[in-house]
Amino acid sequence: MILSGGVVVSSLDPPLLATADVHVREGRIAAHGAGARRDCSGCLVVPGNVCAHTHLYSALARGMPYGLEPPQNFLQILQRIWWRLDRALDDETIRASALVGGMEALLSGTTTLVDHHASPNAIDGSLDVIAGALADLGVRSILCYETSDRDGPARAAAGLEENRRFAERVRREQPALTRALVGAHASFTLSPATLEACVDITRSLEIGLHVHAAEDAVDERDAVGSHGHRVASRLANAGALTGRTLLAHGVHFDEHEAGLVEGAKAFVASNARSNMNNGVGRAPLEALGERVALGTDGIGSDMFEESRTAFFRLREEDLGAGPGWPLERLAAGARFVGAAFGEPRLGSLEPGAPADLVVLDYEPPAPLDAGSFAGHWVFGLGSRAVRDVMVGGEWVVLDRGLTRADARELAADARAQAERLWERMDEVGPHTFEPKGGRPWPSPVIE
Repeated sequence: MILSGGVVVSSLDPPLLATADVHVREGRIAAHGAGARRDCSGCLVVPGNVCAHTHLYSALARGMPYGLEPPQNFLQILQRIWWRLDRALDDETIRASALVGGMEALLSGTTTLVDHHASPNAIDGSLDVIAGALADLGVRSILCYETSDRDGPARAAAGLEENRRFAERVRREQPALTRALVGAHASFTLSPATLEACVDITRSLEIGLHVHAAEDAVDERDAVGSHGHRVASRLANAGALTGRTLLAHGVHFDEHEAGLVEGAKAFVASNARSNMNNGVGRAPLEALGERVALGTDGIGSDMFEESRTAFFRLREEDLGAGPGWPLERLAAGARFVGAAFGEPRLGSLEPGAPADLVVLDYEPPAPLDAGSFAGHWVFGLGSRAVRDVMVGGEWVVLDRGLTRADARELAADARAQAERLWERMDEVGPHTFEPKGGRPWPSPVIE
């Protein structure tokens, strides 16, 4: 097919713009070709956005009632909210959250989601449920299960097995839109044996580790008290820091840790809105190098909004930061996804790249060219301009509507499942897990 007459942004970093037709053949951007035409006159055609870290299950938590004592710190937020919600999930709520989360991603111009899933009472097959839901919508995804010792050795072992099983299936079947990572929660909920087992799977299957790292100071305190090293050093000593690793947050990394992360060429997903919401601080982004990507940590999937907020949060402390910064971070997320899929051109609209793109109905109120594009992104563009979305050469959104599903039906089902989830949560008390702080872990149950 041919997308004709639009202003094509073939690269975000650096911005490259030209008025041109976009040719798509066999799921990829082509140098030329023939086919059905889609008129994009007066529109911008841009690469699809990547959300480098999210929790799709949080889609059903919007407006959730809360009757416990208000949490006073990050650990209590986990104990009283998220570790209650994840224990109440079942296959039906997992699928509903993946469908509505994937729907909202596509409608906001996000074509790839890197999801970090947890459902301690519904572990087996949970990644298949998410993968199936996202594939039904046409969302590109990288998935993992959040291995943790917080719910006991048996569930830690089940989480490891779910990561292994799903990754082996993906490796065997090579689905067009899905890849796998090994998921782990965070240093302070991972015993030495479980972390070692996670690393063993990444090595045997040649995939990356996706882990929360230094999101809050509690993670650093526990790492020092329990293991004698700060978080990044512990991960490095375990062989968990590589060029395939995706670290979520990194808020409390010190200078030495930032050097370890950059030296390993690991990626860091920064989640500005979540960090602000949880009051944990801001990552030392300037010290972490070029592999800082952007995620939402489950606060939706709108990367226009996330990138704008991340920029303003940085700008508050560094007036030298320019509007090109969020484009560089989005491009870094695309590089991470491209490496996982073996698609180095993903995130661009160059010939040979996967045809993941967004058509924006945007009438610029000021001159728009390569030099001004970043300013338009930060101060003008947004998901409200999303008209069409293509993933892998297929239209998944046309004229602001899903092509594979009915958005109203998905939202209605999600509401019903959310109500049921909230009722189940009423039966789940605050989690009792506390960081070990140097105390021994129980014996692992790992085959």
